Amino acid sequence: MALTRLPLARTTIDADGASRTRPGLLEELRAAVTTRVVLVHRGLVGADEAGLTLLDAARVPVQAWTPEQVHYLGREGAERFVALVLPDHLGAERDLDGAPVDTDAPLVRLVAGVDFHHLRDVGDRLSDRDAGLATTAVALAAWHERHPRCPRCGEATEVVDAGWVRRCTVDHSLHYPRTDAAVIMAVVDAEDRILLGHAAHWPERRFSTLAGYVEPGEALEAAVRREVAEETGIRVGEVRYEGSQPWPFPCSLMMAFRAEVAAGTGTEIEVDGVELTDARFFTRAELAAAVGAGEVHLPMRSSIARSLIEDWFGGPLPDRNAR
Repeated sequence: MALTRLPLARTTIDADGASRTRPGLLEELRAAVTTRVVLVHRGLVGADEAGLTLLDAARVPVQAWTPEQVHYLGREGAERFVALVLPDHLGAERDLDGAPVDTDAPLVRLVAGVDFHHLRDVGDRLSDRDAGLATTAVALAAWHERHPRCPRCGEATEVVDAGWVRRCTVDHSLHYPRTDAAVIMAVVDAEDRILLGHAAHWPERRFSTLAGYVEPGEALEAAVRREVAEETGIRVGEVRYEGSQPWPFPCSLMMAFRAEVAAGTGTEIEVDGVELTDARFFTRAELAAAVGAGEVHLPMRSSIARSLIEDWFGGPLPDRNAR
């Protein structure tokens, strides 16, 4: 059964792409009492238990209301939404008396009392509207941070179209937000056991489904088979698409699959030792027992990996170490 309502694929926001090129849009948004502001700082979003922290546009200092920092996210009903990307160093630079430097002081006051959280940790708890806003805001901020220069000539670029395009200041070429295609798969064998692996850079006991990037000229199904074979030596036969969601850390689109071990092939695992240091097949009883005993830590609930695992399992798996 296809995965539905994936945490970071939810939204109620009309992207309103036609408005992005309208002259004076940012000034119009700042003057409107119906404009709401999402705060992004170092890839984190301002949020509390009730959801995203949304500010009125009039509260944002005028010097921060620039194309480089303010990106249009879209609309819902009468309200329109923008992301305000705060400087990485905000609050870190101080004068001799220990106060924020003058250029940062208005923004420091603006975010006083705001808590910032990683989208991976809170994405599954946000409303549909807030999940859509936060995911787009974080994705745009990550793209702008990593692409300040023209990939054709190396000169500086400027932000246009309300945050959705960067234009080279020399050759005037246009550059658009990047999305990297990645596959993630629940591999099951003839006994309906699931294959989970431990990546070399993960905390101890963390296990998840296998995943990898799609290579140039490669079909998605071929990427599934290649990644599984490279990392574990397992041969995959049938591959079935299950769903997708953005994973803006910094710019992936995760496409989920259910993959079956090829008939007539073995299930002996040989991890590559580079990307994966351990991999195992689990029955449902084995996984539940391992999770309950704290021997296996599952991925966070905002991830598509968690949805794949629980779809195979047949329901939620309690895990005190997963968020």
